[in-house]
Amino acid sequence: MTAPSLPLPRSLAEVSGRIHSLETAGTVDGPGVRFVVFTTGCPLRCKYCHNPDAQHLKAGEVTTVGAVMTEVAPFADFYRAHGGLTVTGGEPLVQPDFTRALFQAAKIAGLKTALDTSGFLGARADEALLEATDLVLLDIKSWDPETYKDVTGVALQPTLDFAERLAERGIPLWLRFVLVPGLTDAEDNVRGLAAFARSLPNVERIEVLPFHKMGEAKWRALGRPYQLFETPEPTAEQVERVKALLGQAAVA
Repeated sequence: MTAPSLPLPRSLAEVSGRIHSLETAGTVDGPGVRFVVFTTGCPLRCKYCHNPDAQHLKAGEVTTVGAVMTEVAPFADFYRAHGGLTVTGGEPLVQPDFTRALFQAAKIAGLKTALDTSGFLGARADEALLEATDLVLLDIKSWDPETYKDVTGVALQPTLDFAERLAERGIPLWLRFVLVPGLTDAEDNVRGLAAFARSLPNVERIEVLPFHKMGEAKWRALGRPYQLFETPEPTAEQVERVKALLGQAAVA
């Protein structure tokens, strides 16, 4: 395998940011097999967050775009053919300059890019960042604003505004919905999301992500109470019901 086909200009290579971790074979963060950059910092406080250790910006290791792309280089040919690069978190738009530079470096290397975001900070994504973005994975955690605020601690409207901005630009969009029994599974909530998805011409798919407790141990390690301790994971039947209500192809 070869390194990226073009050298990075210093203006990109030296842009710094904080990351939680890197993954070289991500299969759930966009199409194909992805090189995944997990950034730190997030304004949301989701009750089921599985990376609570990435919520604070300074929890991450300082790195540079050049250093990240050095990690990508040995596998660049594979990612060009079979996947691409995804920036997730945390929330990538806490660090828009770093995210933009990562995507611009990825494009120089011939890689497809995907932004995994809650959309709450969508206004921070400038035109240059969106120009380098091939796909957005947008987490709409609830359609009902009160439920959304209860789940995340922030308002829903900025996410909807960002979705509509992406539609205006024609950037492909995958919507992601976390199904939490007793919290986000109300029929009106799901139908509202379905109607919104149908109003956006750039939505390519909806992913139903079943609630899980994989992050519970991290909450305990941080000494923080995990509020969904007694909440069950959804059954296969519950997942299929929500997929049917959404009326589009979705994956668990």
